[in-house]
Amino acid sequence: MTQATWKGIVLADSDATVVVEGNHYFPPDSVQWEHLEANAKRSVCPWKGTASYYDVVVDGAVNRNAAWLYPRPTPAAAKIAGYVAFWRGVRVARQRPEGHRRRALPFPFRRHLTKASPLARRRGSP
Repeated sequence: MTQATWKGIVLADSDATVVVEGNHYFPPDSVQWEHLEANAKRSVCPWKGTASYYDVVVDGAVNRNAAWLYPRPTPAAAKIAGYVAFWRGVRVARQRPEGHRRRALPFPFRRHLTKASPLARRRGSP
């Protein structure tokens, strides 16, 4: 599950985000629209088209232009039509399932992290 949060409020939550140029685009049905207010800002991307921006509003606090979408993208970006992306302090992160813990890497994969390894020496370690 990937979540977008700001000021502790979940703005979007989905397993079906589309990643384009490092940004997670959330499907429209996964977005909490009550926290988004459309504004007049627009920008143009040569290959995606014209983006429409939204202010994120949480408990009276406003994060201007922190969300955007492409309502009518170019054919090359058709898969993100209507999908919402976030920035400007909105945290977008993958959530681990309840009870999930990271496992330590097995020994061969940790070897490069020791000070004696050639990789560590190349990076300036003693």
